[in-house]
Amino acid sequence: MAVLDMGQFTPLPRAGFLVGGAVRDTLLGRAVRDLDWLVPDPEEAAAAAAAALGTRAFALDATRGHWRVAAGGVTRDYAPLGTDLEANLRARDFCANALAADLSGALVDPTGGRGDLRAKRLRMVDAANLWADPLRGLRGARLAAELGFDLEAETAAAIGEHSGAVARGEVPPPAAERVGVELSRLLLSERAGPGAALLHRLGLLRAYLPELERAAGVAQGGFHHLDVLAHSLEALNQLTQGFPEADLALRWATLLHDVGKPDTKRYGPSGRFHFYGHDTLGAEMTKDVLKRLRLPSATVERASALVRRHMLPIPKTAREARRFVHRRRALLPDLLKLMIADREAARGPLASEANRRSYRIALSKVLEILAEPPPKAPLLDGRAVMRLLELPPGPRVGEAVRFVREAEAVGDVSTPEEAAAALKRYAAARGWGAGAG
Repeated sequence: MAVLDMGQFTPLPRAGFLVGGAVRDTLLGRAVRDLDWLVPDPEEAAAAAAAALGTRAFALDATRGHWRVAAGGVTRDYAPLGTDLEANLRARDFCANALAADLSGALVDPTGGRGDLRAKRLRMVDAANLWADPLRGLRGARLAAELGFDLEAETAAAIGEHSGAVARGEVPPPAAERVGVELSRLLLSERAGPGAALLHRLGLLRAYLPELERAAGVAQGGFHHLDVLAHSLEALNQLTQGFPEADLALRWATLLHDVGKPDTKRYGPSGRFHFYGHDTLGAEMTKDVLKRLRLPSATVERASALVRRHMLPIPKTAREARRFVHRRRALLPDLLKLMIADREAARGPLASEANRRSYRIALSKVLEILAEPPPKAPLLDGRAVMRLLELPPGPRVGEAVRFVREAEAVGDVSTPEEAAAALKRYAAARGWGAGAG
């Protein structure tokens, strides 16, 4: 009996089975962008598909007979069918992935995966399979977050056992790049907050993000009602619920924004503690973590910059708001989103709804100014500055131009004449004599 409409996967191979995630996601009504086929002749099937799609096939692993065709936003992979389809499916990670469909759309389901889909349950095929590929435990947490499924108890225990072995160095970890891909996919899911909390419960943070795991049990007090780790997880949850459009760099920054706190906790003479400098240290730690996971450099740099600036004071006046926007425009509005998520995740004895409301009002002023178009050209450029102050080329010219730009941004000057007068006063206060470099 046909279950899947195979016409949606054309061009179809002459023989074979669609397997794994494509079958699972089709049954769940999710978009499918990756098709995995088991076929008698992968090279021939890939060549035929490529010809039909007007593109070219290429070998992923010619020795093992793995081929790929990418076209129209869909990736089609072809691997050898072998002689025992059921054995192939039983060697997979989770029952929900141990599914196949023949060319008529009839299902092959030797482990009861379709029942797991109905129950929204993620269940391992066999514990040994999770150890066969060390990434599978992490993939389980990611799938649970993406699909909104519950991990079956024995499966969760098996993942925890494996992650503990990885953390203790008893088994080799997966390649860092593969770990980074899985963690990033989890963070990009709608349930990133609960998904990250699941990483902690399964011991996966200890194995793959030990810097963050160290924040567990680090008390904060004051505005905070949660320890550092729980607060970080709740901040991520607040971000994804309030700003579902948040990109990967912002999500990583939110998860790691307080990662520097365990190493900066200090006690003062009164016995009260503080975390001075945790933003600066956290920015460097964020950079180290994301580089280790082989994330793109642009993501690494932006996430680190957001962590470094997340403790900036919120401007209280329009003038301060304009200066804030001028200096931090490159990080906005993401920096504000991180600051909001951070504040919304803090419900300690010093926090109140009135404080949060005042905070949101102050941020709204920043957003209003951010919506204004920035000046198209400075009132005084570098050449004008050099003529006015009789400066040679050098760092003081750049400093002077930045001063003029900020003075214009906050509303202190609005004409070249006002800018020139303000700059002369600034130069005099700095002790710049005529012709000084």
